Amino acid sequence: MPDLQNARVAVYLDFDNIVMSWYDRVHGKNSYSRDRQRIATDASDPEIAERLAAATIDVGAIIDYATSFGTLVLTRAYADWSAPVNAEYRSQLVARAVDLVQLFPAAAYAKNGADIRLAVDAVEDMFRLPDLTHVVIVAGDSDYVPLAQRCRRLGRFVVGVGVAGSTAKSLAAACDQFDSYDALPGVAAPPAGRKDAAPQRRRTRKAAADPAGSLLDRALRLESDKEGVEWQHASAVKSLIKRLDPSFSEKALGHKSFSEFVKAHPDVAEVDESGNIVLVRLAADRR
Repeated sequence: MPDLQNARVAVYLDFDNIVMSWYDRVHGKNSYSRDRQRIATDASDPEIAERLAAATIDVGAIIDYATSFGTLVLTRAYADWSAPVNAEYRSQLVARAVDLVQLFPAAAYAKNGADIRLAVDAVEDMFRLPDLTHVVIVAGDSDYVPLAQRCRRLGRFVVGVGVAGSTAKSLAAACDQFDSYDALPGVAAPPAGRKDAAPQRRRTRKAAADPAGSLLDRALRLESDKEGVEWQHASAVKSLIKRLDPSFSEKALGHKSFSEFVKAHPDVAEVDESGNIVLVRLAADRR
């Protein structure tokens, strides 16, 4: 039986599914199907390139979200990586230690069989790595319902991630926890999406100017979403930051303690040292 106190996480991304679903979320229902031929013919066409750029997936946000559950043991992304629309992401994925599994469609516009390959690999990994505690499935297809159910029967905590409006309700119901890609910390809302899209993009640009502050912001959002409370134990937030970026060190940034590091970012977080346990939370204008 997996040791839930020492969480070990496996992540499986149906990358084609997420790319297409987010494209439709940004540009409207069935947009990818309508643009598929033009994308396949010449993804560098100015109009298509602009539409693809507007629907870029934030790979880091997905990986960081998965990391919030524990130590990543393996991360695999399934797609036809020779396709230009996917090839753009290869360097990002490799930089995050993601294994790229190459799939080829059987015929023009046919499914590439990602669901079958992903499911087979996941079940094999659970028997090969009995200490796995969490399985994160990044997809929205109802074909993954049997996989989610099997993972739960084998004692794993199943987390699903899918694009709002493109995820089967049955898949969400089959998971222990399901979150929308749209709501992950760091993901900007679609240009024509929620009313708060502009403020969220402003927060993202501001955070990007301060990598350490951006890391603190993301960790606090992830921990708050997971625990469901505003105030978080400073030690838990620091542990999560170390999982998000193993090279993080408050001393290397010129601070004697983690609390001092947080206090140096008043626009990002607040500190409460009135009790025996140091608590931190997002600054008021970020909540």
